[in-house]
Amino acid sequence: MAGFQTKTFSKHDDYMTPKSAWENIEHLIPKDNIIWEAFYGDGTSGTYLEELGFNVIHEDIDFFEHDRGDIVVSNPPFTLIKEVLTRLVELNKPFILIMPSPKLHTQYFRKLFSDLEDPIQIVIPRKRIQFDKLVNGERPKDYKSKCNFDCYYYCWKMNLPRDIMWLE
Repeated sequence: MAGFQTKTFSKHDDYMTPKSAWENIEHLIPKDNIIWEAFYGDGTSGTYLEELGFNVIHEDIDFFEHDRGDIVVSNPPFTLIKEVLTRLVELNKPFILIMPSPKLHTQYFRKLFSDLEDPIQIVIPRKRIQFDKLVNGERPKDYKSKCNFDCYYYCWKMNLPRDIMWLE
């Protein structure tokens, strides 16, 4: 939609992961690894993973200055995805990240993963993930979760049984 502009739209990354998003892939996350939920948000995502029985490191620290856990399982800020992916590859850190489906088609994504020995694996949820929006750290009273785009679980070095999987 060329030329679309609005004064009411503000770009921000404060969309929290619902527990159902982790329940969807619980069976794909290795139980014997220490998970680094690297993006703190409101703190609930790490709590949800712990409630599912995972050993989780979830601290309000700068992702770009630290390296924790065996794997990263997270919903990174969408405006920083390029930088996040680049850093994870540099760290050689296995990951499961929730990201918008069109990321697969970006040039930086293709360049970053096309020559690596380990392929990207994609897990496609049955329904759209309905994120919880925060504005200034709080959930708006009138907000109804109606995500209008699809997200996939992008996995790297996770050794899933197939490169593309559809969840039931």
